[in-house]
Amino acid sequence: MKRELRGITKKFGPLVANDAIDIVVEPGEIHALLGENGAGKSTLMNVLYGLYQPDAGEILLDDVPVKFSGPGDAVAAGIGMVHQHFMLVPVFTVAESVALGNEPTTAGIISHRAAAAKVKELSERFGFDIDPEATIEELSVGAQQRVEIIKALSRDAQVLILDEPTAVLTPQETDELLAIMRELKAQGRSIILITHKLREVKAVADRITVIRRGKVVGSADPGASESELAAAMVGREVNLGVDKQAAKPGEIALNIANLSVVNIRGRTLINDLNLQVHSGEIVAIAGVQGNGQTELAEAILGLRPIASGTLELGGVDLKDHSVKQRLGAGIGFVPEDRSTDGMIASFTIAENMILDMYDRPPFARGMQMKPGVILDNAQTQREAFDVRVTSVEDPIATLSGGNQQKVILARELSRELDLLVASQPTRGLDVGSIEFVHSRIVAERDRGTPVLIISTELDEVYGLADRIAVMYRGELVGIVGPDTPRSVLGLMMAGVPYDEARTQANTETEAVIPADTVTKEEA
Repeated sequence: MKRELRGITKKFGPLVANDAIDIVVEPGEIHALLGENGAGKSTLMNVLYGLYQPDAGEILLDDVPVKFSGPGDAVAAGIGMVHQHFMLVPVFTVAESVALGNEPTTAGIISHRAAAAKVKELSERFGFDIDPEATIEELSVGAQQRVEIIKALSRDAQVLILDEPTAVLTPQETDELLAIMRELKAQGRSIILITHKLREVKAVADRITVIRRGKVVGSADPGASESELAAAMVGREVNLGVDKQAAKPGEIALNIANLSVVNIRGRTLINDLNLQVHSGEIVAIAGVQGNGQTELAEAILGLRPIASGTLELGGVDLKDHSVKQRLGAGIGFVPEDRSTDGMIASFTIAENMILDMYDRPPFARGMQMKPGVILDNAQTQREAFDVRVTSVEDPIATLSGGNQQKVILARELSRELDLLVASQPTRGLDVGSIEFVHSRIVAERDRGTPVLIISTELDEVYGLADRIAVMYRGELVGIVGPDTPRSVLGLMMAGVPYDEARTQANTETEAVIPADTVTKEEA
């Protein structure tokens, strides 16, 4: 069945999120919507899914106009949507989460067995490898996303909308998702892929529609180069690399010695880790997500207690310092999970831009905050970081995920720092914003600030790092330079020591190919 959006316009006050957009999705195709943060991609798909009502335009199924009063109508018409932020209940089992709102019954009684059987059947058909009895909170992010897809398929979705599906996935999970998308396409289903990740678009898209500032500005050929796709998306030439001079490292600024972190169950998350970061250098932590990188960042900020070892910044032991004291000592922190650790959803954008500075000049005098200064700061940072927003006095929850990330980056990079710790700093950002953020991080390094980056994006690691520290199962496998071949780095990410990894890589043909390098032709 052909799905068509014709002349769709959606406004939020004076902001025109969608401006007379026309899009056709044919049966059995992967149609990518490519655009910057705030371009209107998610809004458009929320219209198709019935979450928003358009101010103008219509939706057609096989050339017949239809009206969706809510998501239930869209689901009944064979449309499913997997949102960027998953809609799952953490304490439910997979079967319970999939069946929620559409519970199978036997003699009027909800049948858990039938729900579990449905999940098992879909999981086996598409190779999802999901246990129906597993609890959602026990699953990895990638597995939770597969549950969301199973939920949509259980309602017989023929068109699946994936909103920034790889924003929180590791390269390995991304590779798995691309394979799932190809399998769904092979079975005749259509996929609308909302993304700004060019390699993934090239890997799976049959057609690309480019949206810029709420308007369709044209289509693009999936065979085009990444530079051409980036220019189409942003409207200008974009540098996909990182421009930086050689580092000029100074004294050791951050000294981590024999650091161990243990969780409340007594399990060791970081084991006897030693790492130094000099002033004026960027050290990137590489590794498959879940190998202690998150816990390391949390330990540095004081969000997670240290079991043993020392943590010094500028010669001062921070072990007994509170989070507030560490922020006051000049640590800038970009958290991995912006929704939980980086912002307060009900606060305004302006308020979120000063969360760790609200009680200090120039934003406060004594106990009295200065609203005018706070608003002026927000306007300045909004322009500097190109935050797409109607008003800085709106709640930050009204922003797209990418724009929320820009607010957090603006807050942390707009003050004097003695250490910057950034975990997944460009997660959810488009290529234009990534270019800007990378330039700001490099500029911070060039001012002499020590920078610790944690990223699952290998291109980002290679582009930013002066040194790369590889973690595996809470331990440091080794520290290498940014000229280290991907094959060697990939083996180290699997726990192989450097010398052994180098030997293996020399005797094998690219032993490890990172998921984000796979193209459609190679797949």
